[in-house]
Amino acid sequence: MTATEKFTKGVATFASDIAQGFFEITHNGFALLGLAVMFAVITLTARPEIRQAGEVELMGWLQTRQASVSGMATDTDAIDRATATNPQSLPKQQAAVAYWLSKKYNVAPEPVSALVAEAFETGSRAKLDPTLILAIMAIESGFNPFAQSAVGAQGLMQVMTKIHSDKYEGFGGKLAAFDPISNLRVGVKVLQECVSRAGSVEGGLKLYVGAGNMEDDGGYTAKVLAEHNRLQLVSSGRTVPLTSPQIVPVSHPALPKPVTEEVTSTFSS
Repeated sequence: MTATEKFTKGVATFASDIAQGFFEITHNGFALLGLAVMFAVITLTARPEIRQAGEVELMGWLQTRQASVSGMATDTDAIDRATATNPQSLPKQQAAVAYWLSKKYNVAPEPVSALVAEAFETGSRAKLDPTLILAIMAIESGFNPFAQSAVGAQGLMQVMTKIHSDKYEGFGGKLAAFDPISNLRVGVKVLQECVSRAGSVEGGLKLYVGAGNMEDDGGYTAKVLAEHNRLQLVSSGRTVPLTSPQIVPVSHPALPKPVTEEVTSTFSS
């Protein structure tokens, strides 16, 4: 064998050894990677808390990245806190009421739809007409969840938070007065107590506004019942014209007392 042949054969052998070594390293690397992935999957399956922690960490990183790109902090849980419902998902009767209230009081139909749905559900449990509950909200606050009267009545149904703070304990405290659903439920509870004590809806409304021991409630009961009547017609499928909303900003529920006691009010029209 000539020197040239020996050199050529040596180069070929060297190249072959390099190729074989590269294959083995690559093969072993992929095998190690596969083992690592399999181990990670087994670990995450057996230890869900590790997976959850990783998801939270990843989500936090993605939110931070998104905030740095957009220049605005994000909050993916915001949709869960929003008081809103697609009106098209409501039963026909409730949808009609939601659209009518939306147009009359110049508020978005989505949050009104959520309130309408809640009023029907809560009213059913409390054995109160849901359109009466909605009429009270309309007259009391015009569907402003942050409304506050001069005497401290707050929220959609203008509940006197200081007087009825105990009713908010199940909702996390008195600041829940500004959560629409919490305010609605507490307001319905107060209304239910007032109607029970008075023995009639009319008498209950008078107690609710704080005029239980007065002859004149400033027209409050008449306004609520008039709106109640309109909402009943709307819910039955009738066409009802949009009249100017009338809001009583100083109304507030009366202090609950036993049925045998006279209800004393500080309400002034």
